[in-house]
Amino acid sequence: MPRALGQPIRNAMTIDVEDYFQVSAFAPIIARESWPARECRVEANIERILAILADGGVHATFFTLGWIAERYPDMVRRIVAGGHELASHGYGHLRASDQTRAEFADDVGRSKALLEDIGAQAVLGYRAPSFSIGTANLWALDVLHDAGYRYSSSIYPIQHDHYGMPDAPRFAFYPNGPDGLLEVPITTAMLGQRKLPAGGGGYFRLLPYSLSRWMMRRVNSDDGQPAIFYFHPWELDPGQPRPEGASLKTRFRHYVNLQRMEGRIKLLTRDFAWDRMDRIFLGTK
Repeated sequence: MPRALGQPIRNAMTIDVEDYFQVSAFAPIIARESWPARECRVEANIERILAILADGGVHATFFTLGWIAERYPDMVRRIVAGGHELASHGYGHLRASDQTRAEFADDVGRSKALLEDIGAQAVLGYRAPSFSIGTANLWALDVLHDAGYRYSSSIYPIQHDHYGMPDAPRFAFYPNGPDGLLEVPITTAMLGQRKLPAGGGGYFRLLPYSLSRWMMRRVNSDDGQPAIFYFHPWELDPGQPRPEGASLKTRFRHYVNLQRMEGRIKLLTRDFAWDRMDRIFLGTK
């Protein structure tokens, strides 16, 4: 949507609502069947996030797992009551690239219906677990459109060992024309000819805050585009259980600087203007 003259660019604050044991990198060491018996910490972490956003006057988009919503419906209703957008992260955190077309259609349809029933609002957006839509499964965007979604934020236009579509456009685009689904990629900043990840997650915890702020400001000022920032509730939880058997690389990626994350999110709420994905990219009220 066009912004009023002199108004700062509104960036999209997004939260991927999942618990620590559902992270894709832990899949080899945490059996899916064990999830119901594990200590869930997502509800307390979401309450902290809602308080931070309220203090900063920020409205955000919560890409929520159906598995979580089913178990914590009151938490979902508190998200909606706070003026935030409820969006889908699928049902059980299965990577889109690991599903057949029929399985994916069932997953995204099931999660959409569940979230709409609990939240009593239309669910327009979807984010694939681990940004698992790319060159090999772009059919997933058609499935989302057929299921009634209006936008996706599932492509990260970088090179990564677990995800990424480096040749994808950096900013919002219609992969199948303006009558199809809108894809809103996670934010990257350009340094020469190189794309730098600037949209949150582990990179945000690892890099100095000043560098992340510089990249997002550059996207706003030089590109004239909103940044899309994401994080997870477990990233604000340094006291979370630490399952055994994870590789050194996985442990580093998951746990680095968790103790600094809450303070950095609070800085973001002061340093930038923020809003929901649907308002910024679809023009909803």
